[in-house]
Amino acid sequence: MQYRTLGRTGIKVSPYCLGAMMFGGPGNPDHDDCIRIIHKALDYGINFIDTADRYSRGESEEIVGKALKGRRGNVVLATKVHGPMGEDPNQQGNSRRWIMQAVEASLRRLQTDCIDLYQIHRPAPDTDVEETLSALTDLMRAGKVRAIGSSTFPVSEIVEAQWVAERRGFARFRTEQPPYSILDRGIERDMLPTCERYGMGVMVWSPLSKGMLTGRYRKGQPMPDSLRSKYFPQQMSDERNLDAVERLIPIAEAAGLSLTHMAMGFVMAHPGVTSAILGPRTMQHLDDLLAGAEVRLNDEILDQIDQIVPPGIDVAPNGAAYNPPAILSAGLRRRPTAERAAA
Repeated sequence: MQYRTLGRTGIKVSPYCLGAMMFGGPGNPDHDDCIRIIHKALDYGINFIDTADRYSRGESEEIVGKALKGRRGNVVLATKVHGPMGEDPNQQGNSRRWIMQAVEASLRRLQTDCIDLYQIHRPAPDTDVEETLSALTDLMRAGKVRAIGSSTFPVSEIVEAQWVAERRGFARFRTEQPPYSILDRGIERDMLPTCERYGMGVMVWSPLSKGMLTGRYRKGQPMPDSLRSKYFPQQMSDERNLDAVERLIPIAEAAGLSLTHMAMGFVMAHPGVTSAILGPRTMQHLDDLLAGAEVRLNDEILDQIDQIVPPGIDVAPNGAAYNPPAILSAGLRRRPTAERAAA
């Protein structure tokens, strides 16, 4: 295993990070099976695990905590805060009040006294980033968190957070966790260069674009009965995605690769990517992903992929990506009716 440095933290992590989103709840409710998957990944050499309090309302963290008994010292453990964890409106977000509560609950579920990488899962437009960074800095000084990061933040907010940290003497985000795949290349335009400029590690999620790049979703064929098709029906049936997949499959076949392995090789070829997050639900999923860990794509294959999906382009909207209020709320994009009429 060729380990990489996570940004400028000095922490060494494996090129593959084991994502625990599918452990528990609607993913894989069998705790023992999930633990076996985690142990197999660790035995393979993966030393990086990423979860979140939001995943199955804490169940994922509980499973990871049980799996790491006796092995915690050899694992770089990452989790996240932001998503709702109850009906109380204050049991979510990026406020100091919630972060201080949420971290204690995560530490308890993970059965550890320190989180290696604590990430803000999504931006919170109603909360000053100074408030968030101040709380995270205090957690680092208290020894409960070793490094902090962001997840799916717009580039502008990453830059703002870096500036605020410098001006106020706060800890700064050392990592970013964005979506990235052959079908989701938007981060190549400015996200990856920005992270490189600030020395941030990048751990990308959904390298198989929700499973679109497994070859299971084909044009003209029935949609598989899967969690992805249930939660992201528009993305999984989008004609633009399906057209691109049909053009990518022959390239993989000509190279003697599965589409999955070519997709993972593509993500790992970018020098700005530190680690790619695997999200297996079953042991079979993990075995298939590990079987392609040594795949390295040559320039000819990468050039062919560029012809189908140009650099810096998202083929279709990613259903799980962050959309700011300015996109979600029509009222923020339109002048009041009376003002428009006067114009």
